[in-house]
Formats: sequence, structure tokens, C-alpha cells
Amino acid sequence: MSELSSSQPASQERRARRRVELIAFFVLAFGIWPLVAVGVVGGYGFLVWMFQIIYGPPGPPGH
Repeated sequence: MSELSSSQPASQERRARRRVELIAFFVLAFGIWPLVAVGVVGGYGFLVWMFQIIYGPPGPPGH
């Protein structure tokens, strides 16, 4: 009887840990990483835009 009662809290602890890990995964996968990806792509686009404002668009020089 003591083995059953000692394994019960371990099972509940594993279940609670799994739930916390799933929540963390969903927050990362559908919250933080998409924002990071948009920020990186937007930052790169901004750098290209600023570069072209300073040095002009790519292509042969105009006469």
C-alpha cells in the first residue's frame, strides 16, 4: 500500500511538469518565435532601405 501512495505524487508531478512544458512550447512556437521572425525580416528590410537611401538603388549608374 505504501508503494501506491508514494508513486501517486510522482505521477502528478510528471503530469504537472508536462503541462508546463506544453504551455512553454506553445508560447514559444506560436508567440515569441513568429514575433522574432517578423522582427528579423523587418530589420533586414529596413537596413536594405536605408542602404539604398544613402547609396542609391542597385543597377548601372545613370548618365
